[in-house]
Amino acid sequence: MSDTKLKKEFRERDVQRLRNIITKKYGNATGIQVGYEKQTEERLEGDVWEENGKTWTIKDGIKQTVTKLDEIKKATRMPLLCPNCSQPMKSSLDKKMYPIHKTCFSCVVSMETKLKMEGKYEEYSRNMVTKNIVTHIEEAAQFIEEFARNTVKETYVTEQGDVEEWEGGVDKQKLVEKWKEGLQEMKERLEN
Repeated sequence: MSDTKLKKEFRERDVQRLRNIITKKYGNATGIQVGYEKQTEERLEGDVWEENGKTWTIKDGIKQTVTKLDEIKKATRMPLLCPNCSQPMKSSLDKKMYPIHKTCFSCVVSMETKLKMEGKYEEYSRNMVTKNIVTHIEEAAQFIEEFARNTVKETYVTEQGDVEEWEGGVDKQKLVEKWKEGLQEMKERLEN
């Protein structure tokens, strides 16, 4: 019989791996590794910090960036329950009333009924209509300013390839002036 010799020598990590397999410690390390480990800070719910030029926070256990639009999102998002009566807000009427009154439709009806009983409903109604008109006037003023800033001449390319600038039609300056006069009249009527 021939004498067999092991031609390969086992390294320490191979031996350690076999020991781990025999003892059913499959995930244990077989050697020591040296390297760089990034330091991490433990963040808690509600912490706000700046990293890489961005502002971060933790909400509901999730790391999120803080943006300029977060306040707008918070203002426009309708909660699941009414902040006033804690009833679920799921009807289409609730969706219409929440942006205006920040409560559900039932709470608005209750509040308006109470105002009617106290004799204050007419004043409340006038104030709501006035606020609506003021908002429309402000939006119209913004439109007029934007229209006045965007004075673009119309250019056309002819069949021969020539570029022609056309002027004419409505004079934008006169139109803007008339619109502003109309807005001023509306504001004066509203104040009276």
